[in-house]
Amino acid sequence: MTIRILIANRGEIAIRIARSIKEMGFSPLGIYTSLDKNSLHRRFMVEDTEVGSYLDIDEIIEAAEELGADAIHPGYGFLSENVEFAKRVVERGFIFIGPSPETMALAGDKVKAKEVAFKAGVPTLPWRIAENIDDIREFAEEHGYPLMLKAVGGGGGMGIRIVHNEEELDKLYEQARKEAENAFKDPRLYVEPYLEGPKHIEVQILGDGEHVIHLYERDCSVQRRHQKIIEEAPAVILSPEERKRITGDAVKLMKTIKYTGAGTVEMLYDIKRRQHYFMEINARLQVEHPVTEMITGIDIVKQQIIIALEERLRLKQRDIKITGHAIEARINAENPVTLMPSPGTIKQYMEPSGPGVRVDSGIVAGSTVSSEYNPLIAKLIVMGRDRREAILRLNRALDEYIITGIQTNIPLIKSIIKHPVFLKALHTTNFLDIHMDDIIMSIKKREILHAAILVASAYKGGAKLRSRIVSSSRYAPYTNGLEPARLESLKRRAWIYWTLLRTRVRKRSVGKSRRRK
Repeated sequence: MTIRILIANRGEIAIRIARSIKEMGFSPLGIYTSLDKNSLHRRFMVEDTEVGSYLDIDEIIEAAEELGADAIHPGYGFLSENVEFAKRVVERGFIFIGPSPETMALAGDKVKAKEVAFKAGVPTLPWRIAENIDDIREFAEEHGYPLMLKAVGGGGGMGIRIVHNEEELDKLYEQARKEAENAFKDPRLYVEPYLEGPKHIEVQILGDGEHVIHLYERDCSVQRRHQKIIEEAPAVILSPEERKRITGDAVKLMKTIKYTGAGTVEMLYDIKRRQHYFMEINARLQVEHPVTEMITGIDIVKQQIIIALEERLRLKQRDIKITGHAIEARINAENPVTLMPSPGTIKQYMEPSGPGVRVDSGIVAGSTVSSEYNPLIAKLIVMGRDRREAILRLNRALDEYIITGIQTNIPLIKSIIKHPVFLKALHTTNFLDIHMDDIIMSIKKREILHAAILVASAYKGGAKLRSRIVSSSRYAPYTNGLEPARLESLKRRAWIYWTLLRTRVRKRSVGKSRRRK
């Protein structure tokens, strides 16, 4: 009988999982909300049914029973690390494609995970549970400022605050505690020293509870507000010896907790001391898993399903090899400078293609991007023979990407990958905090240039071209993501630029003519 797997998710990750399920000869089943009635992910399902929310455990379990599912894949986000959901799935007789509820609970408690890592001999930064603000003050007396407050049950950058001095403590403590309560229903915080400018390195793991292997590491240091924007694999900052140590520690930790399925061990890497420290475990599929798939040739989703169904890991560590370099850019529906969400309807949509280019997306022309969900609309992944080729390929692919009707962060990504610090692979988690002004200036200069091209083309082409210029796909790369009001502003500035340029050209021409005479 064909195995039927319910995907308890939406958008690009639902599509990506459905593709692997179909390639295994199984049937993908889906769910959708009223906002997603016309969502692209529905087209990839053999059957689906409507639910009120992607967070409603009861409705999703009922949907699985109604559709005759044998297993449930949670994807990432939503209920993917919800212990109660995993328990209910197992109790109702379904196969949960992920770690056991007990392992998930341990991994989800950041302090317990740190305790296990410390006992296993994995390097950790000192920490302390902050039951009240006095606990943090005592920790600061011993370790000094700056400090980092983190949610015990947190993830995804929520419930995190950096405290630089005593004056900031009261305010930031309350902010972090309330955010943790709202996001995770758990107000507990812990405190640890804030590591200035580390790399964020994570190791991809596969395990069956007894055997654990790694699929090498990723560098996820380009972040804004603790949210990743660009990820790459492998981490070129590491020497072969350092790579062996950091991956070895990740495997050792996951063996200790008898991890099952795909998971990630996240580390902070101090460039100056050349030392890594355990940060947390993500007991699920990561958004950035495609870069690891590109360099190893391993379909991580298929491996998740095989482990869940067969209760064993087929792969051995000797089977895993690295080839080339891969980079992933998260294409978000947001303003490229403020990173504020930009919901709306996509008018034109054309994905890049060509050698070494992969796009995991959940949209087409006409799709509506809702403010109700994460602004991620697609992931652009490229692979090259080395990092230089991968960066050049990513730049080319970004130039080809056309998305109109909403704003996207494509201009931001273009500016980041051309920055000299990124090109040298010396960027750290505070890269955007330090260089954001330069990057914003780069974005604005590019916008002015693009607007100048528009105006120059319109001037050359006459009134007919001017009337079609905004909607024409030929000029979409220059108007990509610009709202009408912003475009009009740029066109006015560009017209001034163009007029001044023509005046200068005329003066030079007149000067040359006089000199000839």
